[in-house]
Parts: sequence; C-alpha cells; structure tokens
Amino acid sequence: MKLTLSPSYSSWKDKIYKILDEFGKKGEVIKDGRNQLKLFQVEGEVVNVKSFRIPNFINKVVYKYFLKSKARRSFENANYLLEHGIGTPAPIGYVEEDGIFFGRSYYFSKQVPYDLTYRELIHEPDYPDHEKILRAFTRFTYQLHENKIEFKDHSPGNTLIQLNGGDYKFFLVDLNRMNFKTMNFEARMRNFHRITPMKHMVEVMANEYSKLIKESEAEVFDKMWFYIQQFQQKARRKQEMKKMLGLKK
Repeated sequence: MKLTLSPSYSSWKDKIYKILDEFGKKGEVIKDGRNQLKLFQVEGEVVNVKSFRIPNFINKVVYKYFLKSKARRSFENANYLLEHGIGTPAPIGYVEEDGIFFGRSYYFSKQVPYDLTYRELIHEPDYPDHEKILRAFTRFTYQLHENKIEFKDHSPGNTLIQLNGGDYKFFLVDLNRMNFKTMNFEARMRNFHRITPMKHMVEVMANEYSKLIKESEAEVFDKMWFYIQQFQQKARRKQEMKKMLGLKK
C-alpha cells in the first residue's frame, strides 16, 4: 500500500491503515455502486472514504505506468481547489495498492455537513429561497471558470450546499475529472450541460451569468440551453439503445 497524507494529517498513518483493515466490515455506507463511499469516526471527526473499483486489465497498466489514479487526482484536485478559494471537503490523503499492476485506490477526506445538493433544486421547485440559491450557485460556477477550473462532473449531486442563513457555501465532491485551463465562452456554457434539464432554471442561471460577462442574456441562454439539450438527447439515445439491446427494462 502506498499512502500519501496532507501535512495537516501527517500523524494519521496508523488511523488510515486501521480504516483500510476494517473497510470491508465497518463504516457507514452512503453509496454502494461502481465505487463505494463509507463514513468512519476518527477522534471525533467524520472521515469520508471513497473506494474506487479495481480497474480492468488495460487500465491496471495505464494507471500503474502512465496516468495518475483517480484517488490521487481527487487528492491533488482538492488541494488545487482550496488554494484557489473553492470549497471542497478537506483532503486527508489517498492510498494506492502497489504491485506489478495497479489495484484498488482510496481517497480520504473530511465529511462536510450540508443541507442540500443541486438535485433538490430540480425536484423541489418550491424549496425555500430556490431562486436565490440557484443564482448563488451560478456565481459559484462563474468563480470556477474564472479560476480556470473545468469541473467535468458538474452534475446535480456533486455540489454540496450549506445554507447558513442565506450566506450560501458550496463544496465540490467527486473530484477526479477536472481540467485546468482558460475557458472561453463556449467552454463555460458547455460546462452547464449536465446540471439540469429544467428550462426555467436555465433561464435564471443564464440571467445571473450574463451579469458577470460581456455576452448578452439571450446569448448566454441560447448557448447554455443548446448544450443541455444536446446532452439530454444523447442520454435518451443511449437509454433507448440499452432498451433495444435488452440491457435495461
């Protein structure tokens, strides 16, 4: 096992290895799918552990010799975000199974309490201060773009929101897919493509984003809505193909 820790948690080596030893039989499961998320209590702190699935044979070679692991990217991206004033759960460290080929990897971060994610704004249009939160989220996304951060998994469940009596705070999670580059207008609008299919929400976001850049509200909406529709159409075709092939009921 190869362990890398943040300086703030340099004394946690034994604690991290204890979590790994107990991972299969202890911890509170909060997500169990392709990857697994569990919570552990450590000295009064709640630790979020993301276990990435073992990659296929080709990726075992790729992650061993050519690319950084998802756990390492999550850790490094979290540090980059914090250095640029972007909210994300404090990174504790990451672990990679070492050997001839790459195995499993784990990312450790401090659990952040939150009130909702963007997903609740989609499914609960009467959520208190819905529009205010949506506008604040749009300004947060603009802050990402201004800091040359393209969050490729900018989707409804990947931004945690703390309400704080109207002083909204946002925290990005699921961090392994990011690019760091200057983003032009097209790239900025494309970055909204996964966030919501709701036109009335896009109208609010377009109005707010247009206040922050030179393009008009109409231009912002048209581009934002174009990329969202493009993504939704692609997703529908994918689901229809799965249905035709009998892969999904």
